[in-house]
Amino acid sequence: MNETTSTPEKQRGRRLAAAILSLSLLTVMAGAAVAPALDVIRSHFTSASSLEIQLVISMPAFFIFLTSFIFPKMASAIRARSLLMIGLCFYVVGGTLAGTMSSIHLILAARALVGIGVGIIMPLSTGLLTFYFSRDKQDLLMGYASAMNQMGAAVATLISGFLATFSWRASFLVYLMGLISIVLCSLWMPNDLVGRKQEQAAEETADERAASKDTALESEPGRLKEDVILQDAQKKEQSLFSRFRLYILTMFLLMVTFFIYPSDFAMETMRDGILDARFIAPIMASMDIVAFFGGLAFVHLKRGLGKNIRFAAPILYVIGYALLAFLRLPAFTLIGSWLVGFANGLGIPFIIAAASLKAGKEAASTLMSMLSGALYLGQFTTPFLLAAVRTVCGSASHLSWFTALATALLLLLCSSFIREKS
Repeated sequence: MNETTSTPEKQRGRRLAAAILSLSLLTVMAGAAVAPALDVIRSHFTSASSLEIQLVISMPAFFIFLTSFIFPKMASAIRARSLLMIGLCFYVVGGTLAGTMSSIHLILAARALVGIGVGIIMPLSTGLLTFYFSRDKQDLLMGYASAMNQMGAAVATLISGFLATFSWRASFLVYLMGLISIVLCSLWMPNDLVGRKQEQAAEETADERAASKDTALESEPGRLKEDVILQDAQKKEQSLFSRFRLYILTMFLLMVTFFIYPSDFAMETMRDGILDARFIAPIMASMDIVAFFGGLAFVHLKRGLGKNIRFAAPILYVIGYALLAFLRLPAFTLIGSWLVGFANGLGIPFIIAAASLKAGKEAASTLMSMLSGALYLGQFTTPFLLAAVRTVCGSASHLSWFTALATALLLLLCSSFIREKS
């Protein structure tokens, strides 16, 4: 009897996991999906500045960051499946609409719609894993989510690069991939109000804290009373941001370090004549495939490396960008790209899993919106950081890779302070 009843439950769990993981196909590389077409877009809009062309990639990230501020209220007011449908519609419509525009500014406006959509989808794509699944399954599913991020990026890069050979407008059709998630989520996603559960849990925690304080005050007055009151005041003053600022900063640095690669890889390699233009999209796609295996390997490497897993992504970034900067040969360009991708595949699930473990299940969705905001703020900031470095340092060769080496070292420093709770 138990086996009979457990089988439908397992099937529902697998379908729910599939629906949630399908969202990860769309999220992290939402802006960079059309990166292989960037040079074609620049050739078409000859009057546009290089910054405007790069904003085609990073504009969604800014609006994802803005959406992260209002996401907790949206999650408290709108049920999860309904909220996902809204986000997915913004993603599909805004993504494909950009290909119909005749002005770079209208394209950027359409890209803003993509950002709003992903700003809704991203925190749910990870937060729902912590909401619906037990702690023993979360590391595995977080690794799968990161792998799906990279697989979606690889598929999107290949499709976009292929479509760009016909027309830069056709490359934006890659956002029709969102229709897959619309179908899966409409079929298998419960329509729960995830925000309400968090609010109730917060109230219960506050009540328990108050009861604990009253008990302590009754049992031992005097100095203990002052200590308990002081501790309670400090806890109230401590915001979610201040508790998780190290994780938020680490996520920001991780994405800045990574996003330098899709932002400048095509232009750096074309400038140096290292590769033929037709190899750029396949190499970028292969980087995403390696990142996919990085996400799959996360849970296994975590078991093997233990607390040292926090150093894995920064060190791989340093080695990868050093190969790109100093050994300017096709083979080392490929290996460097793979190391950058593998680092990204490991780094994202590590930060999310470590922060989720500290936050607990009930705060996961709120925390995820902050982490996703930091992730996409990193994407949006990257072109401006690179422009500032070029302004200060001039047109020296491979400034992008040297900038990435500097941010990777900062990431290594921040990661060293993360102590994952058990």
